[in-house]
Order: sequence, then C-alpha cells, then structure tokens
Amino acid sequence: MKRNFEAPGRSPVYARQAAVATSHPLSTSAALDVLREGGNAVDAAIAAVAVQGVVEPQMTGIGGDCFAIVTEPDGRMAGFNGSGAAPMGASPEALENAGIDEIDPMSPHSVTVPGAIRAWETLLQAHGTRDFKTLFKHAISYARDGFPVAPRVQYDWAKNLEKLSAHKATAASYLVGGRIPEVGDILKYPHLADTLEAIAEGGAEAFYTGAIAEDIVETLKDLGGFMTPEDLAACHTTTVSPVVRDYKGYGIAELPPNGQGIIALIILGILERFEIERLDPIGPERLHLEMEAARLAYAVRDQFVTDPGFMDVCPTSLFSEEYIDRLAARITPNQRIAEVPENSLAPQTDTVYLSVVDKDGLSISLINSIFNEFGSGIVAPKSGVLLHNRGAVFSAKPGLAKSIAGGKRPMHTIIPAMGLKDGLPWLSFGVMGGHYQACGHAHLLTNIIDYGMDVQAAIDFPRMFFNMDDHSLEAEAGIPTSTRQALASFGHKVSPASAAIGGSQAIMIDREKGLLIAGSDPRKDGHAVGY
Repeated sequence: MKRNFEAPGRSPVYARQAAVATSHPLSTSAALDVLREGGNAVDAAIAAVAVQGVVEPQMTGIGGDCFAIVTEPDGRMAGFNGSGAAPMGASPEALENAGIDEIDPMSPHSVTVPGAIRAWETLLQAHGTRDFKTLFKHAISYARDGFPVAPRVQYDWAKNLEKLSAHKATAASYLVGGRIPEVGDILKYPHLADTLEAIAEGGAEAFYTGAIAEDIVETLKDLGGFMTPEDLAACHTTTVSPVVRDYKGYGIAELPPNGQGIIALIILGILERFEIERLDPIGPERLHLEMEAARLAYAVRDQFVTDPGFMDVCPTSLFSEEYIDRLAARITPNQRIAEVPENSLAPQTDTVYLSVVDKDGLSISLINSIFNEFGSGIVAPKSGVLLHNRGAVFSAKPGLAKSIAGGKRPMHTIIPAMGLKDGLPWLSFGVMGGHYQACGHAHLLTNIIDYGMDVQAAIDFPRMFFNMDDHSLEAEAGIPTSTRQALASFGHKVSPASAAIGGSQAIMIDREKGLLIAGSDPRKDGHAVGY
C-alpha cells in the first residue's frame, strides 16, 4: 500500500545508522543525543523513558513497572520482567479484615512495588555502557527547569481533574492553581528532580531504601496500605527467555506471564487459521475475525494468566497448535459468538512504549507504565513519586488466578515485542493502550505481514477493540460506516470509540538494503528519528 500524499499523514523515517521511536518529542530527542554521544540502544532507551516519566506523567514514571526485550544483531534475545509484587501483608483475608471486598484503583491497596528503577538498572548492567548520572541529565533538567505540556498529554490530563484533586500532594504537583494545565504551560517538579538526582548518584538502592522508600511507605501507610520498607527493598528484576511463535514465516517474540504477551500469540494463531490476507484490511470480515479471536484470547487471559508461580496451567499450553485449533473452531466467519464460556477454555494439560536500534544492530523494545492515567493518583509528597496502581487487576476474592497474595506479581497488560526474520531481528515494536495491547500487536503485525503496509501506515491504520464488560465493539473514526453496518449484521453492537485507541512505535530492520525504517503513532505527541 502506497501513501496518499494528498491526505494527512506522515512517511516512515528511513535511516542507515540508528533509529528511535517514542511517544514524546522530548524523549525522542534525549535518546538521539545519547546515541550521537556514543551510547548504545539500551542507554538511549533509559534516557528516553526517564524523560517520559517527567513529561508524560499521565502514562508513566519511576513509580511504575517496566518490561523489555533486548536483541543482539545475531538474534540472541533477553527478556526483562521489571514488575513489582504485592506487599507481603496483602491477602484476601487481610483486605476482608479491613472491610474491603474490592480493590479500588485509587486506593493504596492498588499500589504494588514499583519495579521500573530496578529494571532500568538491571538493563544497564546487562547491556548498557552509561550510568544513571549520565542518562538522567535530560529528565532532571526538565523536572527542575520545566517543560511545556504537549497537546496529547494535556488531552489526557484534562480527563483527570477529580483524581488529581483527591490528594493534597497530587494536586500540588499536577494542577495549576486547582486547574488542569493548558497546552504549552511550563511545569516543574523540584521534588522529583531531587529524587532523580539521588538515584543518579546512588543507583536503584537510593530508591528502594532510605528516604525515598520511607516517603513511599509512610504515604501508603497513612492511607491504610500494607507496603513496608522490606517490600520495597526486596524488589528485583527477573531475566526471562522470550517465547516465540511463528506467524507466516516470521518469529514473533513476546515475554511470558505475568504479562499478556502470549495472548497476542494466541490471537495470531487463531487468525492464521483463516485466509485474512484475502480480505479487505478495513472490511467487516477481517475486523470480525480479529475481534472474535481477541474475545476468545482475552477470556483465556482472564481465566489463567497471572504470576507464573500461581498459574494452574503451563503457559506454553495456551498457544499450542491443538489448543488454538480448539479456539479457532468456535469462530463463524459472519456470526458473532454470543457468549464466551470461561469454564470451557481450559487447555488440555494509559503506558509508554519506545524502541531504539543502534549503529551496531543492538535493539531494545521497552515499555514502562503506571497503568491507569496518573496511576493511583497518590503522590509521595517529599520525593514527588507518583505511584502506579497495577494491583487494581488483583481480586480481593480468594481462589482465583487473579486473587491478591503477598509477593505475587499482578497480571500485566504492558508487553514489549520483537519480530524475527530468518532468526535475526526484523521488527522492534510495541503498542500502548492498556488491555488493547495484545490485540494491537496482532493488528499491527497483520497490517504489515498480510497487507504489505509499511511501519508508519500499519501504525496509522484505523483500530477497533471490544468493551471489556459487554464485548460491544468500539471503532475509531476511520472505520467506514459500511463496515460498521456489516459488523452489526453479524451480531455485533458497534459504537464510536470515545478516544483514539492506544498508540504504537516500531522500527523495522531491512538487511538487504541496510536500512532502519521507523514509525511513531500520530495518536500521541511523539515521532521517530534516525541518522
């Protein structure tokens, strides 16, 4: 598919040496500076995500979690699970004793240990060439001296006045005289700047022990939370082997649970049973199959995916050929599945994403999140750390895969990914958007592999997803009326999406031409660059 130059849009970035794609221009610039100064892809990614934690506070920060896949030029991959666990004192019984039967996303019980800083340090120790002191310079400068609020950031910000007004420290940090900041307003975070400087000097230990940790624990304790200094000090990043499944000759690599990456592999496996490449990419038949595959795969996720130490099934059994055959057999090409029965699914037995590829061919796919927009809405006042609410996916009820337990990592929606061609790195990519991400991976990949789109066109292409409560479909404005009407005739309820669905970045490696081809989602403020 060729771009229509008379329509709004942008071309992919073509580069020979290195490329960066992030969701914020200041983050992209920081990464590019590191690369030009001799740093590698991992160094650049850490500098970029540190900036995003300042300038995109609604999406990410040092109070969140991080996952990454680093791929060597020869195809060797290493995965990093930087998600934190629930406090050791957390359990359904402890919540019941506190009179709590549901975990509120704005409560202290939704806050698990933030794993991002430990993950960043682990990534640098394993693959980096620079230290925090060098890489945090841009982030510290923006926090201390100020940064302008970007348009998409402000759009998200404007929806969160009530959340940001709930706590004094949060309002002081993220409201301007009690109001939402405007596009172009200059904001400063002196406490966060001090915290970043402390981490730059003392490493991850400066975050997980000492004054910063005490501030986090005291803040949560005052609100009734269970977090202790020992919980923070025990935070660790797990190195994992990505799981890889073939899709039409391409190896698609995802991280294993507690993330939902294997759900993307299930969706792709189901779609592979149908000749979707013969279908109109924006037609009802293609989107029907994608949504039905996603509905089935997400039901599998909700039934089984959690911390692997607590899973009742082997994760690899969930994307075995036999199991995917069983799921695919449930789909009728022109009729919606009325109900997805969870009890028959057993096998046989608001986030930032960025990608960097450097001049030596080292690539990193990294995603960092505080889950809901502005996370829990709880700011530790002395350190300026905005705390995520990933624990909101836990259940306060016992006996479920998602039941809360001390030391248990919650199911994660954030998933970095890599594509391989002939066993070598081909596509470093990721999709933002909470629950949408696994479906988004499948949508992006089929756009490229089945429909021949370049990376930017594949990212730009209109999206659809289903409501997690009633499975009605939500369509972006680019989905034609005729397609929506046909989907309705298949039995779907279709409504306009309330906002753009997710975001994405991707960098393709073209070995034949010696090129890097990068794209960044116009649904966000960022862009791709290269040289």
